[in-house]
Amino acid sequence: MRVVITGIGALAPNGNSVPEYWKSLVAGKSGIDHITHFDTTDFPVKIAGEINNFDPEDHFERKEVRKLDPFSIYALVACNEAVQMAGLDSFSFDQNRAGVMIGCGIGGINTLLDQHDVLNNSGARRISPFFVTKLIVNIAGGQIAIKWNLKGPNQTIVSACASATDAIGMALRAIQSGMSDIMIAGGTEASVCDLPLAGFSKIRALCNDADPPQSASCPFDKNRSGFVMGEGAGMLVLETEKHARARGATILGELAGYGVTNDAYHVTQPAEGGAGAVSAMQLAIKDAKAKPTDVNYINAHGTSTPFNDKNETAAIKTVFGKHAYQLKISSSKSMTGHLLGASGGIEAIAGLKVLQEQIIPPTINYNSPDPECDLDYVPNTAQKHNVDFLLSNTFGFGGHNAVIALRKWRG
Repeated sequence: MRVVITGIGALAPNGNSVPEYWKSLVAGKSGIDHITHFDTTDFPVKIAGEINNFDPEDHFERKEVRKLDPFSIYALVACNEAVQMAGLDSFSFDQNRAGVMIGCGIGGINTLLDQHDVLNNSGARRISPFFVTKLIVNIAGGQIAIKWNLKGPNQTIVSACASATDAIGMALRAIQSGMSDIMIAGGTEASVCDLPLAGFSKIRALCNDADPPQSASCPFDKNRSGFVMGEGAGMLVLETEKHARARGATILGELAGYGVTNDAYHVTQPAEGGAGAVSAMQLAIKDAKAKPTDVNYINAHGTSTPFNDKNETAAIKTVFGKHAYQLKISSSKSMTGHLLGASGGIEAIAGLKVLQEQIIPPTINYNSPDPECDLDYVPNTAQKHNVDFLLSNTFGFGGHNAVIALRKWRG
């Protein structure tokens, strides 16, 4: 059974829609800048990839905004773009066979922090009646289902930075199993706030500062020093080929394979040589009934951390051998920062656009080659290239590895 993509929606630090996001990626435009969401005076890290020029009240009535944490708002806005693109907002379909699979790492952390302050300052009686229904990590998927009357399977995947890719992969499995005809899948995250920033800073995972801020995320560069936190959402509409054709939908590409493993090695560091990443990439390629030499491009996890980038490079060499040096590889995190649980959503969209436009976005801020990272990372400038089949890699704390394979649609 072929599973196809018929709609996509993105809300990213460098673009509040798919066209804006893609234009920025191709132009090498970063959305990373000084943090405005809160006062960073006492924080060692003062930069992040925030959503810019975005007002929730442009999308929701004020009374609805009060009931939603930003992570749900981001999910709903991105989902709306995907649903409209897919033509599902005006199409009568079997709601019992349409579901939702969302990836998220942290959930309603903004609500938790806000209401904790209320509890400490004003007491338990002043806690919002919407506290629980804004906080819980599954609520974005629940809100999506309610808005579009989707009564099929609805689950939220939490596997750190692999969450969205796992959600897309599990949505693929839900369709392949015969459980669903349509799945909305992707990821959302709104974690650019004080406590997560302080926590990631404490374990020295973040780039402390850069001048200018847009230069902070430099995947695969010798001088990389840590990732940059980002926020946003990326959503895809998945369908069986039969269902999409029957309703006359425009097919954007094929979700061809999914591979998932765990390192079982360390809570934050990848296994030596990227052993788990090796298996995940091999499984995704096998699931797509393809060969390693069929892969033209990899949207890398590419976090700009010393450990990830060298181990991901080593893993790619293990999987592809000599072909690794023929591959185009780039990290869009150089422009968006790291959206944690939402990363796989916007990066799957980037991969799909590569297949459609035959242009590979660059890895910006690549200035000092690292001998341990010696592949073609499409440095600094987008490149035209023939791409029929690609991988999108995401790896997360806890040893999670998730990879999806996308194929250009040829009918």
